[in-house]
Amino acid sequence: MANILFVVWRESVEALLVIGILFAWLRNAGLNEGMKYLWGGVVAGLALAGALAGAMMALESVLPDGSIEYFQLAMVLIASGLIVQMVFWMRIHGRTLKKELEGEMSQAAAKANWWGLMVVVMLAVAREGSEAVVFLYGLGLGSGSPGQTVLAIVLGLALAFLTFWLLQQGGKIFSWRLFFKITEIMLLFLAASMLINGVERMIGLDWIPGIVDPLWNTSMVLDDTSRFGGVVGALTGYRAQPALTMVLVYAAYWIAVVVALKRVTAKQNKPKPAPVAAQTASQSGR
Repeated sequence: MANILFVVWRESVEALLVIGILFAWLRNAGLNEGMKYLWGGVVAGLALAGALAGAMMALESVLPDGSIEYFQLAMVLIASGLIVQMVFWMRIHGRTLKKELEGEMSQAAAKANWWGLMVVVMLAVAREGSEAVVFLYGLGLGSGSPGQTVLAIVLGLALAFLTFWLLQQGGKIFSWRLFFKITEIMLLFLAASMLINGVERMIGLDWIPGIVDPLWNTSMVLDDTSRFGGVVGALTGYRAQPALTMVLVYAAYWIAVVVALKRVTAKQNKPKPAPVAAQTASQSGR
């Protein structure tokens, strides 16, 4: 259940970051009237995420027995793609997230549109909550014992509040930048694990060939059926006896991710062109 704990921890910290930014802005601006709309938005966002979870469980319960496995496979692949999308979204918008949220809040406050402010908060929280729901379902939430699942969720939430408190202290050792950098890598490995899980299921369904199965056997070094090996496999996609198809997909995934991340980084570091007015003034001064 280490993967469930990690997802709950990471998504909860990100949701707390959004709530913390908006709470601090309202407090510093002296807009105490907006606080009830802030917390109303938080509750509404959590309710939307809960409704999504209920809808997914209800859909699974009405599907024919033969279709459930296909539905679960689809959710695994969707969750994998969403994790990668989330990592890239945070890489692109992370630097300006605070500015963007405060800008939306300022517009709502200037018009005294408190319901608009509530919608901003609701959508921000619902996005984080919905991502967590899809990720947890893709990870097989409920496949283990209910006690272990609940414990993993509770520990993840507790760790998230502790992490948020530590990050808010402004320490140089444990900073927001370091937090996102470490968890970004862990999320990409988790997405790879879910992708491999999906490929493994498709091979089992005879949808795609394994080509060479197994390609090698490293069970003597680390057995993925052992307790520790299972945790490593769940978090990284490691398999002691992988099929060639799984190895090729795993390699293609990381090549695509690394290339895409380099392009995003290069685009962010590219110097922005000077404003037209500044260029005109510079030229006239020559």
